[in-house]
Order: sequence, then C-alpha cells, then structure tokens
Amino acid sequence: MINHFIQRKKTKTIQVGDVTIGGHHPISVQSMTNTDTRDAEATIAQIKRLEEAGCDIVRVAVPDSEAAQSIKKIKKSIRVPLVADIHFDYKLALLSMENGADKIRINPGNIGDRERVRAVVEMAKERGIPIRIGVNSGSIEKPILEKYNGISPEGMVESALGHAAILEDLNFTDIAFSIKASSVPMTIAAYRLMSQKSDYPLHIGVTEAGTVYKGTIKSSVGLGCLLAEGIGDTIRVSLTGDPVEEIKAGIEILKALDLRTGGIEFVSCPTCGRCQLDLIDIANRVEEKLQNMDKNIKVAVMGCAVNGPGEAREADIGIAGGKGEALLFKKGSIIRKIPQERIVEELMEEIQKL
Repeated sequence: MINHFIQRKKTKTIQVGDVTIGGHHPISVQSMTNTDTRDAEATIAQIKRLEEAGCDIVRVAVPDSEAAQSIKKIKKSIRVPLVADIHFDYKLALLSMENGADKIRINPGNIGDRERVRAVVEMAKERGIPIRIGVNSGSIEKPILEKYNGISPEGMVESALGHAAILEDLNFTDIAFSIKASSVPMTIAAYRLMSQKSDYPLHIGVTEAGTVYKGTIKSSVGLGCLLAEGIGDTIRVSLTGDPVEEIKAGIEILKALDLRTGGIEFVSCPTCGRCQLDLIDIANRVEEKLQNMDKNIKVAVMGCAVNGPGEAREADIGIAGGKGEALLFKKGSIIRKIPQERIVEELMEEIQKL
C-alpha cells in the first residue's frame, strides 16, 4: 500500500546486512537484546524470539572482548543483521567487525585520537559496515552543555554532527544518526532539526521511555509525530521489559500510519451501554489467538448494531453484536448468527478457512 498522506524525506541509504536503511526503503524495526552477550546461547534464543515477532535488525551490547568474540557464534545462528553497541573502546569495534557485526554503534569523538578512529573507519570501509552515531540527552559533551545552558535539541544535533565530521574528514559517509531524549517534545524537536540539517538516515526513538505500558505510549506519541512528518528510516521502541514487546509496539506504530502492511489488522469497538454481550472478553481472546497467525486480513469485533455492521462488512471477517449473540460477516456478507458462548470458536474457525 502507498501512503498518500505521508511524504517521507528522502535520505541517503546505508546497507546493514541485507536490510537497506534510508531512501524510500521500508522503515525497519529494531530491538536490543537484554541478555549477557557473552552468553551466546541465551542471546541466540532471545534473538530467535525477536525474529519470530518480526524484528528486522538486532543490537547487542559489547562491553568487553569476550562479548565481541561471542558475536561470531551468535551470527551463525540468526537471520537478522546484527549491530554491535560499543562505547569508548575502539578495539571492541575492530573485534566486533572481525567477528561479523553488520553495523557498529560508536561515537568517534569518544574513542580517542585520530589514529584510533582511522583504524575503525578503514575496517568499516573494507567490510562495507556502516556506523551509527548515537547521541542521548544524557551523553552530550560538557562544552556543548555549557554553550546551550543545559540539554537542548540544538546541542544534541551539534554533538551528533561533530562526531560525524570526524568520520567525514576520513572520507567515511556510511553513517546513520540517532539523537534520543527521554522527553518526547525534546526528541521530536531534535529529530526535526537534524532532518533539516542532514540527509543521513535517522534511527528514531524515545530513549528510556519506561515500562511496557507507559513506554509504549511515549514512544507511540514521539515516533508517531515524526513518522507522520516523513522523518525516520528505522525505529526502536525502548521499553523496560521483554524486547519482543518493543517489536510488537514498533510494528503496530508503523501499521497505524499505513507505513507497514501485511499481517492481521484487528479492530474492536470500545463498548458502551448499547453492548449486550461480553465484548471485552471476546476481543481479548480473539486478539490473543491471532497473535502468531500469518494472514493478511482485517478482523473486526464489534459490539452493537450502530457501527458494528458497517465495520464488520468492511473487514474480511468480523462480528457485530446483538443480545447474547452476534452476526458473523465474511467478505461483506452476513453468514449466520452465533450464540455468545460460541463466538470466539466459530470466528476463529472461519478465519482459519480464509
């Protein structure tokens, strides 16, 4: 589906394994493992769960050389491209690339003198590995903080561009930016400003967004605003919880904006005093059963005769509630009535036939 309402900004492209970020390529959904990268088996198991959930790119923390060495074993067992997350130590960047990382996240201004940066750049060039420069509101350099009297969108952008200049000076432009804050308005302002100042692809997200419930809301607001303005080439929803929840939230954000299609679209009404069956329970049970189903269909679970028949007719399959029963609609036509206690079972049986 082409989204005629959102005009994406055309950015440069980078190649992360077999995933292209930027240009008009699909917006990819990322997550980061929370296992100990040195424990290859646990990390592989978590990445496989992320792959099943629809993850496009996965990032792992590389705190030491043992973690960097572990990348080799991890890469052999996963399908998605792998990003190595490195801070301060350029040797870990080299080791991660040697062991098969498809992309590295490192800020060149933090890894020491020019020769160290040059060593990283030369290996990245040789292996076709892009570098993500990631600036968080909590990691801005002291002189920039003093210049702008604290954390600001302008300071975050200046910090990121300063790191990029070090790479550009070495003729390296295979770069992506992320400039995240835990404040939604500041995140939006920073990415808007960066989008005006640069055409490097943007990895967007709200950092330290919080637990699954609150973090999903903050991320949906922040990412939704930016994506609706055409800003963002790859996304991560940062949540305190199971990383699989990040993928589920990210995919739903893209689907809500028609920036990703495919899979099951599930709609249900909020219920009101007109509803005469236990629609909340029915909707929850149906949604749970649809979670891992690979079908490109729209399913509607509606509670009453006002909006229900219209929504159910528009869907590929759906129900519109009555008093203790529901009408089953399939491809716009009424098929039959179903008693309340059989709604979930019979609806799922019909979905399986589609």
